[in-house]
Amino acid sequence: MKALILVGGFGTRLRPLTLSVPKPLVDFGNKPMILHQIEALKEVGVTEVVLAINYQPEVMLNFLKDFESKLGIKITCSQETEPLGTAGPLALARDKLVDGSGDPFFVLNSDVISEYPFAELIQLHKAHGGEATIMVTKVDEPSKYGVVVMEEGTGKVERFVEKPKVFVGNKINAGIYLLNPSVLDRIELKPTSIEKEVFPRIAADAGLFAMVLPGFWMDIGQPRDYITGLRLYLDSLRKKAPARLASGAHVLGNVLVHETAVIGEGCLIGPDVAVGPGCVVEAGVRLSRCTVMRGARVKQHACVSSSIIGWHSTVGKWARVENMTILGEDVHVCDEIYSNGGVVLPHKEIKSSILKPEIVM
Repeated sequence: MKALILVGGFGTRLRPLTLSVPKPLVDFGNKPMILHQIEALKEVGVTEVVLAINYQPEVMLNFLKDFESKLGIKITCSQETEPLGTAGPLALARDKLVDGSGDPFFVLNSDVISEYPFAELIQLHKAHGGEATIMVTKVDEPSKYGVVVMEEGTGKVERFVEKPKVFVGNKINAGIYLLNPSVLDRIELKPTSIEKEVFPRIAADAGLFAMVLPGFWMDIGQPRDYITGLRLYLDSLRKKAPARLASGAHVLGNVLVHETAVIGEGCLIGPDVAVGPGCVVEAGVRLSRCTVMRGARVKQHACVSSSIIGWHSTVGKWARVENMTILGEDVHVCDEIYSNGGVVLPHKEIKSSILKPEIVM
């Protein structure tokens, strides 16, 4: 089987992290976002992943070369010269996706994180015999999204309603699809939306089905949702693979600590924290609801909450970093500094406190 991951985009909502690497390579739960998806695809027998990309393809491919051999999966790029929306990239990658076998292929949005129940999706797709199956997820406020209206018993999609003013349902497109090759015949090589143009036509021909996604789902394309996604992901690990989480007197709730990270005496870490490879957390540090990425250092008695500490950055002694502060790569916050929602671009030194949320160039 094959899969196409829609990488596109410049990742502007996740700046300053995406100033250093393309968004799918930003760490989430101590590994690049896209790797969560590739590993789950590999598990259900996908042998080739095509990345639909319009930005820095060589960076992505060079990075993923290592994983190709480790995972035993082929990773190739299909590069857009102009943005083609969410359906155009499928037409562009047609030759890579169609191999004559007639097998369906997966399509994924790269910033969606979930438990990826791909095996169940394949089973449902085969059972209903339709042309396409999409995953949907339940949300509390459907008026903010495009809602998928479906038959409860069969899963057949009846129609889509964009940001409904009155309640028509609470299920939205989760950005994970399984499509027959015939879907490609419906797409022209031009900027096209799969959600607004292609799927409604398949639904009108009674060939579109939906599966309600079990477990959690999050689009982690912006910082606040990234932090929420981390909480949901760690919660899912607690249920499925608790041995992977840290334990001990210094741990509160769900915490993921890479085996190469060093944690000092008298720290309190958690809940909902990921500490990446090669990180150093010195004595007396308090971490909660945050990610500390590869090679970062948090010095003695610093406090970090609801924030993202980028690669190889430093938080000084007794510093306090909170309220969605995002430190880009190689940012150094000096001792006893306070950051309240500062978004700091890479390679900066912060010598004075950031008292209200602002971007530091």
